[in-house]
Amino acid sequence: MKGASGDERSRVVYWFIQPTPYAIARFNAVADRGNIDFEAWFSEVRQVDRSWDVDETAWRFPARYVPSRSLFGLHLRVPVPELVETRPDVFITEYDRINLAAGALVARATAARLAFRVLPNFDATSHRTWWREASKHLLFRTVDGVKVPGPGGAGLASRYGVPAHRISVVTQSIDVAHYASALDVPEQERRQRREKLGLCGCVFLFVGRLVPEKGVDVLLEAYRRLTVSENRGDVSLVIIGDGFDAEHYTALAADLSRVRFAGFVQPAELPDWYALGDCLVLPTYGDSNGLVVEEAFAAGLPVISSDSAGDIQVRVPQGLAGYIFRAGDETALTNCMRRVANKDLTLSQVRDTANRLVAFRTDSQYAMDFERFVAHILQNPRRRSVAALATGFMGRLLILATRLLRWTPSPIFGPSTGDLVASRSQGREQDRP
Repeated sequence: MKGASGDERSRVVYWFIQPTPYAIARFNAVADRGNIDFEAWFSEVRQVDRSWDVDETAWRFPARYVPSRSLFGLHLRVPVPELVETRPDVFITEYDRINLAAGALVARATAARLAFRVLPNFDATSHRTWWREASKHLLFRTVDGVKVPGPGGAGLASRYGVPAHRISVVTQSIDVAHYASALDVPEQERRQRREKLGLCGCVFLFVGRLVPEKGVDVLLEAYRRLTVSENRGDVSLVIIGDGFDAEHYTALAADLSRVRFAGFVQPAELPDWYALGDCLVLPTYGDSNGLVVEEAFAAGLPVISSDSAGDIQVRVPQGLAGYIFRAGDETALTNCMRRVANKDLTLSQVRDTANRLVAFRTDSQYAMDFERFVAHILQNPRRRSVAALATGFMGRLLILATRLLRWTPSPIFGPSTGDLVASRSQGREQDRP
């Protein structure tokens, strides 16, 4: 795949906030295909409210951690010298933080093409201000292309000024085979583990951060109605995850029977927990995607989701592989959970539908979609809008300012350098405030 300058392979840089397990698996798949000169940049090793393991030795692509630097009295992680040094054919980033917006300005002045990753968002979890909205209208009229997971992201990009021909759908992938291994857990082992945990009947699972926007309060209230108001002893609840409000939710559930808090579970161990359950519940007030839905489908489970997860109407066919309810509606969620507990959905029907919905969401499919996305951007001419010219000018001013401050590029590490172990400690030092 030739780059904008005619090189044999296009040089693509993807700037991501942190190396999430999903992102690393996808980037490895892109690197394995070898059709793109791919590099990943991260702002930090892990945000304070995340607990997954980060093992750079498993990365099959070159990467950098962008350090925090001082500019006009602000401490920012903006890859100005990195972009000047690299000058990629395609630079991909998000846009909803000041660091990311500033990076997009510099990319407008240095990269052949600028692209955004755009996911759906929801009013309940978005802090909207006039200046944020104005910034998005400016930036979206600057980018040469966007990648979206489906109609929600495409609609958002279109509203802010991206033409339809510059919008590409790229599969949101998971490790389908890994989560499908939950189906291989022997029934006797499953039964013994459930008994050991004090679980019985229909076991509902929640997998996610324990924070208000995830709707855990709604889930616990719906469960309370089933077990206390309706006096059902044939349902249980397992809550998997951690977060700032973990103690609050533990206290809220203290008087409820058969509720177990598992804490954070690393992705490698999640299939064993999916194997214990009968249904996943995603009661979120606003989730740009929520790939636990696809994980549960791969594990053969039905899903109950609020209507405030990205493209959920497409992802969960109502009454076939689960149910969708209005976010925050405790009565509606209770009704959905009751229907699952009453076995209104047949297991064979759920598994057939779920398998069809998730079978294509592999990391290899993501890599193929990603290559098509890059090729599509390079085939389209660069944006020449007034916004693009203005942001390019602002990017050049930022470059000048950082040269006066003598900013230097962060070191690259990974397969291309042969110095991964030494760079790991350096990357973690840069991550500290």
